[in-house]
Amino acid sequence: MKITWRSEALNLILLAAMFIISAASWSSAPERIPVHWDITGQPDRFGGKFEGLFFLPLMAAGIYLLLLYLPRLDPKRVNYEKFGGVYRIIRTLLVVFMFGLHGVIVASAVHEVPIDVGTAVMVMVGLMLAVLGNYFGKLKPTWFVGIRTPWTLTSELSWVKTHRLGGRVFVVFGLLMALAGIVGEPWLFIGVMGAFMASIVFLMIYSYTVWKADPDRGNGPGKQ
Repeated sequence: MKITWRSEALNLILLAAMFIISAASWSSAPERIPVHWDITGQPDRFGGKFEGLFFLPLMAAGIYLLLLYLPRLDPKRVNYEKFGGVYRIIRTLLVVFMFGLHGVIVASAVHEVPIDVGTAVMVMVGLMLAVLGNYFGKLKPTWFVGIRTPWTLTSELSWVKTHRLGGRVFVVFGLLMALAGIVGEPWLFIGVMGAFMASIVFLMIYSYTVWKADPDRGNGPGKQ
């Protein structure tokens, strides 16, 4: 899979901007910065200036580099060429999410902008899941990206059907999660998350039932 500076320009700019924002905020940042929030959006853990300002940029850079390197480790690396554009969108989406999350935290904790961090995080996570789900049907079999179960990895039919259904699940529950964040009711968010986790279990069971009915199982995407 070919990687070019031009295709990665937005990701690199956003990652650099995260570090620049942190460095520029260092002198005005308090000694203790919220780094975790409870279900009601209230801070329940604080960290020092370095953790509060640079943990997310470092984690974002690490995740981005990992995503760039993963195809080289994948026995099915050739399939990344078949959805290279989608894989690039996934990388960018994760970087955009981390950039937005970092911006919200710095604006709220350092510059005292009145932002409900809990609401912002739920909305951003929900929208990210919804966008990701929109691309599930375009994913090709790999060992690192997608809904990987023993059955999707050994049945082309199971892979295709599970990802088509999984994409719809992610879109629906992503939008519901964003709505729960906007409404601001913790019980609604808990309910949506519970239903989402149950749907993940259902997708695993569904991948097995499709695999079992597939006469070509065992010759699917996991085979070399």
